[in-house]
Amino acid sequence: MPDSSYGASQIRVLKGLEAVQKRPAMYIGDTSHRGLHHIVFEVIDNSVDETLAGFCDAIEIVIHTDGSVSVIDNGRGIPVDMHAQEKRPALEVVHTVLHAGGKFGEGAYKVSGGLHGVGVSCTNALSEWLEVEVRRDGHRYTQRYERGKPVTKVTKGEKVKGTGTATRFKPDPLIFETVEFEFEYLARRCRELAYLTGGARFTVRDERTGKEEVYQYKGGIVDYIKALNSAKSPLHRPIHLVSSRDDVDVEVVIQYHDSYQETTLSFANLINTMEGGTHVTGFRTALTRVINQYGRNQGLLKEKDANLSGEDVRDGLTAIISVKLGAPQFEGQTKTKLGNREVDGLVNSLVGEGLATWFEEHPTEARRIVRQSQVAQQARDAARKQAELVRRKSALSGGMGLPGKLFDCRAKDPSVSELFIVEGDSAAGPAKGGRNSEFQAILPLRGKILNVEKHRLDKILGNQEIQHIIAALGTGIISGGNGNGDGRANPDEDESTGEETGLFDLSKLRYSRVIIMTDADVDGSHIRTLLLTFFFRYMQPLIEQGHVYIAQPPLYSIKQGGKTYYALTDEERDKLLAELPQRGRAMYRFKGLGEMNAEDLATTTMEPETRIIRKVTLDDAAEADQIFSTLMGSLVEPRKEFIADHAREVENIDF
Repeated sequence: MPDSSYGASQIRVLKGLEAVQKRPAMYIGDTSHRGLHHIVFEVIDNSVDETLAGFCDAIEIVIHTDGSVSVIDNGRGIPVDMHAQEKRPALEVVHTVLHAGGKFGEGAYKVSGGLHGVGVSCTNALSEWLEVEVRRDGHRYTQRYERGKPVTKVTKGEKVKGTGTATRFKPDPLIFETVEFEFEYLARRCRELAYLTGGARFTVRDERTGKEEVYQYKGGIVDYIKALNSAKSPLHRPIHLVSSRDDVDVEVVIQYHDSYQETTLSFANLINTMEGGTHVTGFRTALTRVINQYGRNQGLLKEKDANLSGEDVRDGLTAIISVKLGAPQFEGQTKTKLGNREVDGLVNSLVGEGLATWFEEHPTEARRIVRQSQVAQQARDAARKQAELVRRKSALSGGMGLPGKLFDCRAKDPSVSELFIVEGDSAAGPAKGGRNSEFQAILPLRGKILNVEKHRLDKILGNQEIQHIIAALGTGIISGGNGNGDGRANPDEDESTGEETGLFDLSKLRYSRVIIMTDADVDGSHIRTLLLTFFFRYMQPLIEQGHVYIAQPPLYSIKQGGKTYYALTDEERDKLLAELPQRGRAMYRFKGLGEMNAEDLATTTMEPETRIIRKVTLDDAAEADQIFSTLMGSLVEPRKEFIADHAREVENIDF
């Protein structure tokens, strides 16, 4: 019989911060590494809001040895006077009540990133303890909370000079999967904020290691674009456009270079809108229109010539778009896409006017940009013909267009299937013998694939090994070859022609894991970097969605007493040799995957229960763009500097 006990007593009302503690992922995305750092960013955002309002120019973040973290600013300080409705100090209200803050009314903040109002209260709810110190009205005020609840009153202390807020908290280990803060993760965000605030000083310090970084860029996003293009050859000085209309501030900086990829970063109220939004659409529309108009007016585009497409004019483009507005509408709590419709037309108009003026004042550079776009158009037309030829050949072959060298798996369900991309036929032998053919496929490559950082799309699509990878995965590619982190996973309307230009379709991916398995030597590392460059530039959603892995084959096998031990590194080898008896011991160093027998390769590198593989992640698209440009681009000097700076510390590079 149905349970008839359901009644009012089963209805639970979550009070105060209970909802955050009960369902933290609803407020911070998850309770893993990202969610842990998100609660720090919520506090930092409050300090940045003070910066945007013009009251704060120094923010310090400290990771303490006890696992807590502090955020200290010299802003106005959180108000401590009594709140009229709540009948308790405002300081306590903002730490214990969701949707409470100075960003909902008029006058406190013109613009703010933390519009949901759950910021510091959310951090408080998810902390084992939190202590806040406010310098305001000539005095120091303090209060302590434990798991979201105040355990002391707001206490007025000694007289002090200056103003500001210092928040120190320790994340709750009962809520988070990990409570270990990562210095580099926090530093990356602070460096980005330093560029976007243009002059504010951000200090990140780690008491556990003594490491400290200070970021301050008076040039703002102009300095940012110079850093992004430091490993490229720019065609001109940065084009810096700043304008305001209808209480919306628009700042854009543009610089073309002689490489072939687009990098567009977009921000709304300093929040990285990784999925773009209306401000990006407005910018792209203006850029395409102005370049076409200038080309027509100057006779560079003839009457018979087709208009340049959005992809054509973004070839070799680096751009940063930053808008600040009072009431941004983000798609979801994660705030990765701006939805304000009015911003599209506003950015379109302001950028169009500013860019058209710049073109008229800089005819030499403007003509160079138009000519580069025309070359990109010709290359893209050639690439389309090349892609059509590949499709036609596949159709004539009668199959699904899969490469003949692919040793496919029997499973048809992509969610359980894996593809190992291996180095040459010699590695394919043991890989084929060691795989589980039910769900593991093998694709051997012949030598090194083309360096996509140095070639246009038509040349890239003409490379047979890249054709095999594209055919095996089934997704197609992002034809723009972007490095902006938005992925463009779905077909996108081109701003000037209405064509569908986004060729990549993640839903057609044939394998849930794409595992790069190369030799543990210099050549293997180079092949791995070439593949990662290709995936980052032309299949970036594979990385963003966690489908790309790097296999970790061992360097050594040590046999002792009928057992075999494996070591990934020289350090692991030395540790094993120190632990194992010397008598009857035999050690072998693998020179490559081709020298491993199928059993060794299966046990150490392919069998899910015993192997070690590393997921390739993308925490910072801008930093990854710089690294790939440095390592694989045409300029030698930045690459030499990078190697000199990191040779001692780098074992494997994470992107």
